[in-house]
Formats: sequence, structure tokens, C-alpha cells
Amino acid sequence: MFDSVIDFIQNLYQTNSPIPLHEPKFIGNEKRYLSECIDSTFVSSVGRFVDRFEEEIAKYTGAKYAIATSNGTSALHVALLIANVRKNDEVITQPLTFIATCNAINYCGALPIFIDVDKDTMGLSPSALKEFLENFTLIKNQQCINSKTGKVIKACIPMHTFGHPCRIDEIKDICDKYHIVLIEDAAESLGSMYKNKHTGTYGQMGIMSFNGNKIITAGGGGCIITDDEELAKKAKHLTTTAKVPHKWDYTHDMIGYNYRMPNLNAALLVAQLENLDSFLLRKHELATIYAKFFNNSNYRFVNEPKGGKSNYWLNSIILNNKQQRDDFLNETNSQGVMTRPIWTLMNKLPMFESAQCGDLTSSEWLEERVVNIPSSVMIP
Repeated sequence: MFDSVIDFIQNLYQTNSPIPLHEPKFIGNEKRYLSECIDSTFVSSVGRFVDRFEEEIAKYTGAKYAIATSNGTSALHVALLIANVRKNDEVITQPLTFIATCNAINYCGALPIFIDVDKDTMGLSPSALKEFLENFTLIKNQQCINSKTGKVIKACIPMHTFGHPCRIDEIKDICDKYHIVLIEDAAESLGSMYKNKHTGTYGQMGIMSFNGNKIITAGGGGCIITDDEELAKKAKHLTTTAKVPHKWDYTHDMIGYNYRMPNLNAALLVAQLENLDSFLLRKHELATIYAKFFNNSNYRFVNEPKGGKSNYWLNSIILNNKQQRDDFLNETNSQGVMTRPIWTLMNKLPMFESAQCGDLTSSEWLEERVVNIPSSVMIP
């Protein structure tokens, strides 16, 4: 039933061997920089590659500051703590997201509120957000109070799904009006732009991930980006076990976290950054090829939204219904072409099934139909 799609992807990647969903490419100075790092003996969280990476990722995104972390989840956890999210506070996010988004909220003892996404971006819908806040909240002492629970809504975390920017400018305006801290989950969207501004730079803070399947990777790693110097200092302090600087003494002034990125990982990322523009170019070429192919099929290819420039981290298609989606997943994976469904909605997981939700019609529609297809950068 799906032979034409399978044949097309196998011909595209010129192999009948198993085709991964997204594999890393190490084609530059990775070995050289790792060797330099090892020779320096600074392989842990202190070293020139960490400093260099923070400087270069800030410059690339247009943020004033970047703080390297051990992974994207730790970056999001710290960003929430700096936003003063505490036990029994509430955080708005989308149900169509990777589990890490909600895990980080839970680490703070806070509670998620799930608001619907837009079908075209698969990211948080500003119209759904506005409707919820108008109907279920009030402003008191410059805080947004949930009229149903009586709790403070401290933050909002939209995610740029699969690298496609959501309507983040509209979301920012709404959050500002309701005194809600905006933290962007840009874990998947390095290189993605919305209205000529990099994702992750609209909010007070943005976070990124450099997990093994991301567009650039160090096997792990993450970062927080921000334009606020004080927030950057707090993030650096919290992620380095809240140690007070001293030549030899060990003094810590608050509960901190060992969330530092090792110099070894940073060495890999500095090398990967040198090829990021090339990766993005080839990602767009691959997306163009896919879009042309699926334009003549019964399935819809997910293009970058109007006003946005996607990194096309994972290419996606929309099937006609859940049964067709499951048949597609079964047949492609049986023939060595790795495909994956979009995530199970967070409100359907046992940890979050009691969470407050808006109308999730679009999220539920996408959950039943979206499939990711092989998206590795093709190197000539």
C-alpha cells in the first residue's frame, strides 16, 4: 500500500539498508577538537570549548547570553526556577510536546495547563491561549490567577515543534499582557527563524537541546539563551551547584544543580556549529524534495508556516486517519525505513491526566495523523 513512499525514500538515501530517522553527521573538526580537549586535560565542566561554545551559540541566535547545560531538560528546569516557578504554581504549555517539557514543570512542583496547538505550526495556538486566559483568569497584584483553581499561572512554555516556529510574537504579546513569563522550548529549532528573529529569543529565556538526534549534537547537551544579564548570571550560578567563587573554599549559597556541560561535549558542538549552515541548507533541499513528492500523493507534507523559516529538523507528513497512520508505521518500519508517530498527548499520560485542559481538538487531530519520516542530512 505504501510501496511508492518506501521506494522513494530508499532511492533518496541510496540504500536498502535500514534508514534511521535522524542520524548525526560528523564531517568537520570533531576529532581534532576532541583531541585538543583531551590533551588539555580539561574534559569536565571547565575549559575553553565551553566558553567558546557559549559565545558562538549566543552570536548565532542573536541572544546576548548563553549558558551551556548538560541537556535540554536541565536547561528548562533551571529556566523555570529562575522564573520563580515554585510548588503549586501553574505553567501553560501544549499537550503536543515531548515529555521533557512537562517533566521540567513537575521538577519544580508546578502543575501544567494544556492549551491547544495550531494545525499548521503544531505549536501553541495564540488564539486558544487568549481564549483560555480571557475566560478562566483574572489579574491581581500583577499576577495571573486561575479563577478555577485559585493558583498563580507563572509561566508559559510553547514549543517549536520539529523545528517549525509557532506564532511566538502573538504569544509573547498575550503573556506580557497577563504578566506571564514566556520561556521558549526551542529544543528542536536551532536555525529556525520567525519574522527574521531566531526562535528562543522572543521570551525572557529560551532553551535548546543538543541530544544525539538533533540538528547538531554532542551526544547530549543543552543551553539557555537570554538577553537579561541578571537571569544569565543566575542560570550560570544555579547550574554550577550554586558555588560561590573562591580560590580554594567550597561555599554554596543556595540549592544548586550539577547541570554543567562538560568541555568534551562543548568541543564537539563547536565543531558541529561550523557546519550548521551547511546542514540547514541541505535540510531545506531535502524538505523541498519531499514536498514535491508528497504534493502528488494522498498525504500532506508539513511545510514551514507563513512568516517562519524552519530548520526542518524532522520532516513530517499527515495521513488521513489513525488507522492509515498505524498501517504506514507498521509497513515502513517492517521494511527498514524508520518512521515515528508524533507524541502521545501529555494529558493522556497517567502523570498528567488530571491536568486542566482547554479544547484540544487540533492536538487530538494531529496526534492521530502525524508521522515523522527519515530526515538525516544527506552528505554528497
